[in-house]
This record gives sequence, structure tokens and C-alpha cells, in this order.
Amino acid sequence: MALPPRKPRLTRRSLLRTLGGGAALGALAGCGVPAAYVSAGDRAVPDRSATDKRLAWANWPLYIDTDDDDSTQRPTLDAFGKRTGISVDYVEEINDNDEFFGKISPALMNHQQTDRDLIVMSDWMCARFVRLGWVQEMDRASQPHVTRYLDPLLRSPAFDPGRTFTVPWQSGITGIAYDHRRLGREIRSVGDLWASDLKGRVTLLSGLDEAFALLMQGNGVDIRKWEAADFDEVCDQVERHVRSGRIRRFTGNDYTKDLVTGDVLACQAYSGDVIQLQADNPDIRFVVPEEGAELWSDSLMIPDRALHKANAERLIDYYYEPEVAAELAAWVNYVCPVPAAREILAGSDDKDTAELAENPLIFPDDEMRARLVIARDITSEERVGFAKRWNAIVGL
Repeated sequence: MALPPRKPRLTRRSLLRTLGGGAALGALAGCGVPAAYVSAGDRAVPDRSATDKRLAWANWPLYIDTDDDDSTQRPTLDAFGKRTGISVDYVEEINDNDEFFGKISPALMNHQQTDRDLIVMSDWMCARFVRLGWVQEMDRASQPHVTRYLDPLLRSPAFDPGRTFTVPWQSGITGIAYDHRRLGREIRSVGDLWASDLKGRVTLLSGLDEAFALLMQGNGVDIRKWEAADFDEVCDQVERHVRSGRIRRFTGNDYTKDLVTGDVLACQAYSGDVIQLQADNPDIRFVVPEEGAELWSDSLMIPDRALHKANAERLIDYYYEPEVAAELAAWVNYVCPVPAAREILAGSDDKDTAELAENPLIFPDDEMRARLVIARDITSEERVGFAKRWNAIVGL
């Protein structure tokens, strides 16, 4: 398969808005209002896939391959349509997990259709949908490529053992980015952020779900089974670092700007962003700390009462074919959930594309993989109290 040459591009995350209005809606989801729960028998409706060859897919901006000359053309998606005859209404309408939850929750809460057959949400939000019974179990018998090629590291998160309700679209790592030239030394651990030469030049992520796991790992906590006391310890530490002036500020995705300008020298960061930053500044490095880092995913789900479930399942399985996964990975530059795609990229005639196969931020090597863990998510009982304390610290 001939993969297209890579072009520099903006990352998906670099264009996302930082939204505050969804917090209350997110809290409602976390609470898991009993009346909103949908039992397994009430989630499906007669599937129209056999006679109605279409599906509606909601995704984030800049999260799929596009044609060099026409950004409205999506080569892998177009190829799926030609192969299967299924027409895909692809809408880039997700800019924030809580915001989108608020957009479709009234329908799901009232056992109504969302007019979407497939959605992509961050795993911590997927956990809420799964708990509320708002997504359907997938038929793995019709998804042989998912069964065969899904990365073992991503197969069984605590919120969805065996990935029966969710399938990773793309994955990533929350670690530490830093400017090696300006700092003049390496960063190896979370504790290195608090060294005297970094005072006032460090940022942390403001979102609770994005920030807490890495900080716990810095304390030696196994984030697969952390407890409330571990969260309290992290909050105590961050409060002390704020008072001492070690933390410059808390950020959304705008941390990249501070790192580029040199206003900060080290920060919590996403692996996908750093790949793009390194294209302009090779002195910017990304590290998975010695204590480990969080491996996360944005995952595909089929909402309750979707009318084209089988079509959606077929599309998901298509993107787990290694050749297709490789073409997608060459564009989006996140951690590819299909390790077998690495060999496809390595065989590309385009030098830049082939080099992606050796990038550990797209295909983590064995040493890095040994330090990557999927965090236990925050439960509905924990969320309100935890969010209240964390938001008070970061000023939300």
C-alpha cells in the first residue's frame, strides 16, 4: 500500500477550545442519576444496516486523514465507502467531552435516538456512558481485525473489561515535555519538575481527569487501583507547590504556546502535541517518567438506539486493518492502537513516513511500554468531591 508523504499540520488538540460550561453537565453524568440508567434490554432498536447503507459518525476536528489538495476529502473514509457501499455522514462536532455529553444526554436519558451511530469520546467520559448504560455492546464476531490487532495494552481498561462497549480510535500518553536546550539538563522523573531551576517555569494540566494520574505515579502509586488517600496526597502536594511559586499556571491545550516561547521550561503534556512541536524545535523532548505515565485513548462507541449498528461495527473493524491504521497514523500522529501498522509504515517509499515507524510516541518501544498504564477512572461517587477540591486549587 502506497502511503502519502507527510505534511506538517496542526494537531487536533491545538485547536480545541477550553470550555468551562460543561462542568455541571459532567458532574451530572458522574453522579449517574438512577432514573437516567438504561438497562441492557432497552438499548437496541431494529437495525436498518442491511437495507440502509449509511451511518452517522461524530468525531473531533483534525482527527482523520485528509487529501493534500482538498481537506473535505478523507482518503481512508472514502475508500471504505467504495468498498462497502456504505455512505458515512462524518461530522467534526466534538470539541469538548462535557459539552458533547450535554448535547446528546437529553436524548439518551429519555431513551431516544441521538441521530448518531458512532461517537468518539475520551475514555474517562466513555466510562460514564458505560456506567449509565448509554452505549451498546459490540458484536466482536463481526470485528475480526479488532480482535486480532488491538494493542494488548488497551484491551481491558477497568471501566470496560474486554472492551465490549468501546474500541480505541487513537491513543496517547500524558507525560512531561521540556526544552532541553533552555533547561540544560534532562528530566527523568515527576519529582524533577520541582527542582529549584524550574521554579515558576512549570505548568500542569487544569483538567482533573487529565492531570491526576501522572502526579500519583510520581508518588509511586499504581494508578490502576489508586485510592482516595492517594488523590488527597496529590492535592496537598500541588497546593504546596502553588504556594511556593513552583507552578506558573494551570493550562488547557495552550501549554504548547508557553513551551514554544520559553515562558515555561517543563510541563505536563500530550505525546501527540510534542511530535508536532519537535518538527519546528527538535530541542523539545517528551519523557515517560521513570515512575511511569498514563496511557489514554479516545474511543469509539455506538449509542443506544443507533439505527445502523452493524454498519458502525463494520467501519470500526475496517480501521483496524493494519494498512488502514497505518495510513491514519501517518496523518494524526497519535499512539496507534494497531501495533501491526508499524511494519506497513516502515515499508513506505516516503522517507518521512517511514521514519514514523521508529517514533516511540506513535509506536512505543518495549522499554516505554513497560512504563505505560491505563488509570482507574474516577467513579461517580468520587467525582463531585474530587472535582470540587481540584477545581479550587487550579482556579476553575
